[in-house]
Amino acid sequence: MSLKDKRILLIIAGGIAAYKSLDLIRRLRERGAEVRPVMTAGAQQFVTPLAVGALSASHVYVDLFSREDEQDVGHIRLARDCDLVVVAPATADLMAKMANGLADDLASTVLLATDRPVLVAPAMNPKMWSHPATRRNVTTLVNDGIRLVGPAKGEMAESGEAGIGRMAEPLEIVAAIEALLDASPKPLAGRRAIVTSGPTHEPIDPVRYIANRSSGRQGHAIAAALARLGADVTLVSGPVTIPNPASVNTIHVERAEEMRDAVVSHLPADIAVMVAAVADWRTTNSAEQKIKKKPGETPPPLQLIENPDILKTVGHHEKRPTIVVGFAAETQDVETNGRVKLEKKGADFIVANDVSPETGIMGGTRNRVKVISKTNVEEWPDLSKDEVADRLAALIANSLGAS
Repeated sequence: MSLKDKRILLIIAGGIAAYKSLDLIRRLRERGAEVRPVMTAGAQQFVTPLAVGALSASHVYVDLFSREDEQDVGHIRLARDCDLVVVAPATADLMAKMANGLADDLASTVLLATDRPVLVAPAMNPKMWSHPATRRNVTTLVNDGIRLVGPAKGEMAESGEAGIGRMAEPLEIVAAIEALLDASPKPLAGRRAIVTSGPTHEPIDPVRYIANRSSGRQGHAIAAALARLGADVTLVSGPVTIPNPASVNTIHVERAEEMRDAVVSHLPADIAVMVAAVADWRTTNSAEQKIKKKPGETPPPLQLIENPDILKTVGHHEKRPTIVVGFAAETQDVETNGRVKLEKKGADFIVANDVSPETGIMGGTRNRVKVISKTNVEEWPDLSKDEVADRLAALIANSLGAS
């Protein structure tokens, strides 16, 4: 989507992630957006107004009591003369001000005075993000209609700690901005969707696990495509290295049982698309300490039990979604196995593909699928995973429209 002639008010708060805002400005202007920056006093400790102004080609607003900027009630003009307000990074402090209606500097005053959509990209230490006060503030902001992008899981720049708190990458924020400003038809508006993605990891010991090969690209792309059509999407993702899709509520899990519980807890829904490559088995008892290899000893036996079948659980659930879609990754007899799975799992559609090593599909960026229903088999050509996602989202929208 082009952002040509869109006016973005970018509020930069005081955190080390402020350096990413410089790239965000560049990415937005590449797409034709006009960026008008507001910087808090803290932000100016990390990046300079000179750098922000040079990249935005705009005056940088920093002071609520600027005689020049406020001669025509500048903070009100800033708050209203834009298409979208973006806060990146959004610190715990600024989010607390937003949640409680405080307005003691230019940024917080503009946020209280605006009548435009607001998108927030949180960035803070993982302990701060998980603190009960921050969780309360996030809930308040979401209930007030504020949209969030991120934070992501990773290592913190300033402390070396790891966890959830990293600001979303600039292109993720751009994608979220495009989604918010997208005026295209929304046939799935008001519909709730659950998507699973990625592998699951079933621990053998603290450093070893059983897993399937999956990058999560297809599941994440489907979640994003459903969101673009207006659906309220919850993505339950196993361990992946790709970013969370924009405008999607992403829940991160490790094990199949955790994924099953997360999915069931979000029923009822209108749509369920079970894309995740869930490990079929788990160990009966994972070791609490790393299993040591000892010379001359045979490897310890692994006792396995079956994992929950998430697609079957959803397909036969008392709160079954109107449309249930499953994925079948096969290495032989793709269509036959897909039809069997459709019947056994209680799905409306099975998206079956050949994941033999020579196809390069598993973990790749492209896919070639057969979409199987009770009455039809439709073979799609070789497509990017984003194109597969868009086609599937359109198929789901059409099916719901006809139901």
